[in-house]
Amino acid sequence: MRDNTLKYLLVLPAILVVFATAVWPLIQSFRFSLFQGRLTRPGFPQGFLGFENYVWALTEEPAFWNSVAVTAVYTVLTVGLTVALALGLALLLVPGGRFRMSVQTLLILPFAMSPALIGVSFRFMFNPEFGLFDAFFGLVIPPLADISWLSDPVLAFAVCVMADVWGWIPFLTLVLIGGLAAIPRDTIEAAQVDGASGWQVFRDVTIPQLLPVLAVVIILKSIFSLKTFDQIYMLTNGGPGTATQTLSHYVYFNGLKYGQLGYSAAVAWLMVIPMIFLTYAYAKLVFRRTQQ
Repeated sequence: MRDNTLKYLLVLPAILVVFATAVWPLIQSFRFSLFQGRLTRPGFPQGFLGFENYVWALTEEPAFWNSVAVTAVYTVLTVGLTVALALGLALLLVPGGRFRMSVQTLLILPFAMSPALIGVSFRFMFNPEFGLFDAFFGLVIPPLADISWLSDPVLAFAVCVMADVWGWIPFLTLVLIGGLAAIPRDTIEAAQVDGASGWQVFRDVTIPQLLPVLAVVIILKSIFSLKTFDQIYMLTNGGPGTATQTLSHYVYFNGLKYGQLGYSAAVAWLMVIPMIFLTYAYAKLVFRRTQQ
């Protein structure tokens, strides 16, 4: 009996911290989403609306669906490009070599940078007057010089994708290197002895055994792409217009800039729905792997 009481007492501080920093804010944000909740008016929150904020976002607000479309395309592109490039780098680094450890150490540096800092760095690098890329294109591809990348909707979106991919490739590469290293060498050697080509070994041996790791990587990256904010805020602030306005930026824009905290809380909860499914899938995959 004493042992049972002790284990709950030891866990209690962690439970209180999680409740104070995660559970209670979630409860409060859901409560705010049911009210009009304007920060510019006294008596916050005011005007109980029920689920009208949710209905308004889903049926009457084109800007919401624009941010949904931007977030969806951004997530698909960043996840696909990052995983593909990280897998290619992992395959190059796995065989080993004299400088493999040094390269792996250097790979983690971009991921160590905060997303906000990456956003600021790319904003300056793509400056049409003194940016690094403008100078590079001026020397190598002159027609691409003096282009205002962040003023064009398509180019600005491409720069946002590029910045995110650059920041995440190192971490995913290291994760996939670990997954590739866990594949038994005898299965690969057996396939090679049977006359399988390099592509056949990759397709029929490596990828099937790497699928659990790839699934975890894809789900984890999808979660972070869906909730991206600080990098977009520092790089384009959702512009030009709303070309790069993700759901997180849309929540910030309505909640803190226009003071519509009730409506922005409702949008934030709508954004939570796909994350719940992704988090559940991620936890299920990780738990399954730990049980094997």
